[in-house]
Amino acid sequence: MRRQEPGTTVPRPPTVGEARARDKARKERAEQERLEAEAEAKAEERRRKRRKGLIGGAAVVGVVGLVALGYTALSSDEVQATCIDPNTKVEVDESYCTTGSPGSGAMAGMFIYAGSPYRYYYGGSSGGVGTTVTGGTVVTPKGSTTVLTKSGTTVQRGGFGSKSTGSGGS
Repeated sequence: MRRQEPGTTVPRPPTVGEARARDKARKERAEQERLEAEAEAKAEERRRKRRKGLIGGAAVVGVVGLVALGYTALSSDEVQATCIDPNTKVEVDESYCTTGSPGSGAMAGMFIYAGSPYRYYYGGSSGGVGTTVTGGTVVTPKGSTTVLTKSGTTVQRGGFGSKSTGSGGS
C-alpha cells in the first residue's frame, strides 16, 4: 500500500456491491423509522381511547351511584300489606287476615289455631276490596322494617323471635 497524503488523496469510487449494500442499509433504516413512527402513532391512539374510555366509565359509575343514592334516599322502609284470598289474588276485607273469617266469635278462634286461609300481599296495588292485586308478592320483602295495612295497623310476622302480646287467662 502506498502512503496517503491528507488533502491530496482522492478516495476511490465505491464498487457496485458496496453501493448496493449502502442503498440497502439506507432503505432498511428508513423502513425501520417508518415502522417506529407507525407504532408510536398506534400507541398514542390506544392511550387516547383508553383515556376516553376511563372518563366515560367514570361518568357511568357516577350516574349509577347517583341513581342508587337517590333510590335509597327516596325509598321507604314501609311496605303496604293487603289481605287477599291466595287462590284468586282478590283483595278481601282486613278482618279475614286478622281473625281468619269476616266475623268474630268462636269460629274465629278455630281459624287462628288451624291457620287462616287468607294471606297478606305485600306491595303491589289494587282497586279495593273485590279487585285483583298486582305488582307485589306474598313473601314479605327483606329489609322492610314496618309492614302496614291499608287501615294503618302494623302487621307482626310470626316465627322464632317474634313478639306476641296478650293476657293470660285463668
